[in-house]
Amino acid sequence: MEMNMSFSHDMDDEYEKFIRRMNPPRVVIDNESCKNATVIRVDSANRHGILLEVVQILTDINLIITKAYISSDGNWFMDVFNVTDQDGNKILDEGILDYIRKSLGPESCFMPSIRSVGVKQSMDHTAIELTGSDRPGLLSEVSAVLRHLKCNVVNAEVWTHNTRAAAVMQVTDEETETAITDPERLSRIKSLLCNVLKGSNKSSLAKTVVSHSVTHTERRLHQMMFADRDYERIGGDVLDDRQRPNVDVVNWHDKDYSVVTIRCKDRPKLLFDTVCTLTDMDYVVFHANIDTLGPDSYQEYYIRHLDGSPVKSDAERQRVTQCLEAAIERRVSEGLKLELCTTDRVGLLSDVTRIFRENSLTVTRAEVTTKAGKAVNTFYVRDASGYPVDVKTIDSIRQVLGQTILKVKGNPDDSKPLSQESPTRFLFGGLFKSKSFVNFSLVRSYS
Repeated sequence: MEMNMSFSHDMDDEYEKFIRRMNPPRVVIDNESCKNATVIRVDSANRHGILLEVVQILTDINLIITKAYISSDGNWFMDVFNVTDQDGNKILDEGILDYIRKSLGPESCFMPSIRSVGVKQSMDHTAIELTGSDRPGLLSEVSAVLRHLKCNVVNAEVWTHNTRAAAVMQVTDEETETAITDPERLSRIKSLLCNVLKGSNKSSLAKTVVSHSVTHTERRLHQMMFADRDYERIGGDVLDDRQRPNVDVVNWHDKDYSVVTIRCKDRPKLLFDTVCTLTDMDYVVFHANIDTLGPDSYQEYYIRHLDGSPVKSDAERQRVTQCLEAAIERRVSEGLKLELCTTDRVGLLSDVTRIFRENSLTVTRAEVTTKAGKAVNTFYVRDASGYPVDVKTIDSIRQVLGQTILKVKGNPDDSKPLSQESPTRFLFGGLFKSKSFVNFSLVRSYS
């Protein structure tokens, strides 16, 4: 059976390579036609997952996608993206433009099968994946255990959402600064971290995975939290009504599409988060239109399941709605943003998070990076009791860590309620004019 599956996968890969040779991707970058953005057009042979790969490449180099038009009916895939840099300027750097051409064009490797995208072996570090119940001080406890086990955290990303927490960490041996390979030691790391995740509630769900595989961290975090069912509401709403994304799913029987419309506050990587979720839920995006108006984002997707069917029931519609809401909320930066920049050392993450915990701060999201011996860590923190973070507390922490090492990046912007009517609702309405939309009633009955 394994031999037959392997043979089938090899045949699929060879077929994709053949299609690619016959229809190589074409990339056109235009800095003239749009006043405020660089326009990137991508044409290629179509297959499931290609939209996510293109969006991933653009967001990984921190481009902001302000508008997008996607069409992939039949065997051909056509994308148009309006992009800017982080400051809202056109992309003029020839190095970045050349990278885009090579990454998306005929020389690219973004065409191989989705089965292997973003996964490779590495002996530079050991990857640790953690999922479990969130609680104040959890990151501090995990970091302390890793330090005790003589593991140095070189990169990490931590998300929390709806009482759940997920983390992808890359660690090295404290002495050799290489990946940890001893099976007994890996087993001990896994066991102790799993105990930390469970805390005092030994019956709570927790999962620890240790490997030498390298995956796309943000996509993996989405997959981990989705598998942990963080989209199921178990108590009060995570966000208030002003901040909650407005997600609607409508069936269009004439075309056998389900139309997903999303209205929410715009932010970087929003398109990646929604496309990632639809792809991992095995939906195919046939058409899409993305637009931003001021602080708000409007997204519209025409989708079918991999088997060609639209959304079949109200239960499925509600699941799509909840999963997209969760995908958007996971990266919402709740709390005060703190940035730590200093020379890297063993135990740095453990020391910093311990100081946060001792000052009654809990970390809602974190990104830890190490480059050329320099640690650049970003934390979003909140008061463990739910009150706004006291300025005196931050001043006290900065005195301990160093005024120049820890910087406050300001309070998150207050979310403003979206207008009730979206001017871009059914952006393809003029193209696919029909009266045969059937709207499932939207019932917010989270248990």
